[in-house]
Amino acid sequence: MSSAGVAGAAYRPGDSFLHRMPAGTKLAALTLIGAMATIWRSAATSTILATCALGLYLTTRPGRRTAARTARRVLVVPVIVGMYQVWQRGWDHGVAVSGNLIGILLLATVLATVTSIDEMLDTITRLVRPLRHLGLQPELVAFAFSLMMRSLPATLETARETRQAAQARGLERDVRALLIPLAIRTVARARATGQAIHARNLMDPVDDGRTSRVRSGARP
Repeated sequence: MSSAGVAGAAYRPGDSFLHRMPAGTKLAALTLIGAMATIWRSAATSTILATCALGLYLTTRPGRRTAARTARRVLVVPVIVGMYQVWQRGWDHGVAVSGNLIGILLLATVLATVTSIDEMLDTITRLVRPLRHLGLQPELVAFAFSLMMRSLPATLETARETRQAAQARGLERDVRALLIPLAIRTVARARATGQAIHARNLMDPVDDGRTSRVRSGARP
């Protein structure tokens, strides 16, 4: 597998216990924590999750610039979503949702910092390989994961720009002025990515015509 985008750039080699932990274990832990946060969602549990995730992030010893950049990326979307949830369902629900998002985003940042993208993609390919007989292509799943890792920072940056634009117009408290432009720009980027993949013929049909596979050597 080839390194990809921001996720690869975020990786910092080291010898900490998090670096030495197998990528599969870290991915499983992130998935489990995300599921638990969704099932047992409350303002208290989300606050605990966000606090613990922040403490774990600080163990990676980010520099001031890195920490500031991470804060901008991690806080913008949860704040926007939290504002919308407060408007719709009250403060408790808004804090629960935004706290969970902050915690999960911080944990994902830690994962990208202590695990190389090559290791993550190889692990995903191995985990999905037993499902090949069901028509699921491991390379395609890994390809989709790499696209997600590339698009997430861009989406967070779009959210930050949208929030700044709303503030410049004095509409920072108007949820529609935040969510509608963000949704339009995110969908537009997704469509552009799909068109670029199609134009470069990165996906080829397999012989039976039921599924697709990533061209050998193609990079997202």
